[in-house]
Amino acid sequence: MSILNVEHLSHGFGDRAIFQDVSFRLLKGEHIGLFGANGEGKSTFMNIITGSLQPDEGKIEWSKNVRVGYLDQHTVLEKGMTIRDVLKSAFAFLFEMEQQMNEICDRMGDASDEELSNMMEELGVIQDLLMAHDFYIIDSKIDEIGRALGLNGIGLDKDVTDLSGGQRTKVLLGKLLLEKPDILLLDEPTNYLDAEHIEWLKRYLQEYENAFILISHDIPFLNSVINLIYHMENQKLDRYVGNYDKFQEVYAMKRAQLEAAYRRQQQEIEELEDFVARNKARVSTRNMAMSRQKKLDKMKVIELAKDKPKPEFSFQNARTSGKILFETRDLVIGYSEPLSKPLNLSMERGQKVVLTGANGIGKTTLLKSILGISKPLEGSVTLGDYLEIGYFEQEMAPGNTTTCIEEIWKEFPSYTQYQVRSALAKCGLTTKHIESQIRVLSGGEQAKVRLCKLINRETNILLLDEPTNHLDKDAKEELKHALKEYKGSILLICHEPDFYDGLATDVWDCSQWSLKII
Repeated sequence: MSILNVEHLSHGFGDRAIFQDVSFRLLKGEHIGLFGANGEGKSTFMNIITGSLQPDEGKIEWSKNVRVGYLDQHTVLEKGMTIRDVLKSAFAFLFEMEQQMNEICDRMGDASDEELSNMMEELGVIQDLLMAHDFYIIDSKIDEIGRALGLNGIGLDKDVTDLSGGQRTKVLLGKLLLEKPDILLLDEPTNYLDAEHIEWLKRYLQEYENAFILISHDIPFLNSVINLIYHMENQKLDRYVGNYDKFQEVYAMKRAQLEAAYRRQQQEIEELEDFVARNKARVSTRNMAMSRQKKLDKMKVIELAKDKPKPEFSFQNARTSGKILFETRDLVIGYSEPLSKPLNLSMERGQKVVLTGANGIGKTTLLKSILGISKPLEGSVTLGDYLEIGYFEQEMAPGNTTTCIEEIWKEFPSYTQYQVRSALAKCGLTTKHIESQIRVLSGGEQAKVRLCKLINRETNILLLDEPTNHLDKDAKEELKHALKEYKGSILLICHEPDFYDGLATDVWDCSQWSLKII
């Protein structure tokens, strides 16, 4: 049974086309991976099917009474709401039923026999629905999800506006899973989740009985939970049965067949055009030349999709730093309350250190304390000599209306327009991306703009806060290669062992010193 039908969808931003005549169908129980490079329109597609964005053309039709749950990381959480309040709001429709049931009970005293009979019947239906949706064990279900996603350790009575980005994602994901909708729409749910909770989500989705559409650049995760791939490329959407590995196999075969057919056709076109050119002027061969020209005119020319520009990252090296990069002395990090025990850490030139551990235990705060962006609660940080620091923040401020060109020019005012465009193009951005405002770019494209700033500045130490979030497979591979080639030192926050394996000289488990139990 079809849950969602999308027919002849076309959409774009300005003169930049995202989709052209795309059709899509979702059946009950399908576990779909929506896959494609950064900027191909995956999040835009989600926004269109949820109704938060209107397409230029096409029809989106949901089945009646389908409950849709969408993990949107830009959802506003109100100050004063606790984690428990947000999770409990997943059952709002059940509380409305309970209210309706109480109102019926209040009216029973004044009802006639016939009205009373109807009320009893209505109460029975509501009671059955409440029981079917586990209404009377809501608190235990909230505690179960809280444990699974590490929210109980934060404290379910904590104000949601005091949460880190990763904790916030967990709360929104927990609410969504508690709603248990007919279809889950998940846009990069593993961003900001640590390894333990990614593993739990993997098991949950493997056993999920309803349908879901998943966007993820975490290939092992994607591979383990889906049974269909919809590949988004060059304004089209193609369906492949099987997991990601199967898709790669079939896609490579299709591409090889298309390229072979293209070469054969180009050879045929060349021969036909040569024959027409040589014979159209001679009376004896004019008819044959005209016949071949007609064949050329009717021929449906095979076109190969343009290859997407692949990023080329290469970090510039500044002068050699001193031997000791930084030292902390009895450093206690935190804001209103401490996040860590007193820390006595040091890092030496040449080390490539990865910080691991659950979200919310203070990894980002440690980076900011080392940089002096956040003041420590106690203790001190001493930076070494001759440091040229490059810092990659986890997220870019939302609503940035500057273009990519303007963003790089602000950082490098001496660059010519040609140098700015070349720098952005090297990071895998096309002309249309380069001329667009930052706010309309995908998360992966925005990350490439920030990396562009970093690779064009001479550094001898990089502090990188989850740089792989939002990056597609090609960009991740290129970034890992560039970091391995980098002669300077690295302090990296990352939840992807596949990314830092073979790159890191040291791994610091931050849960060893954190005061937060997650």
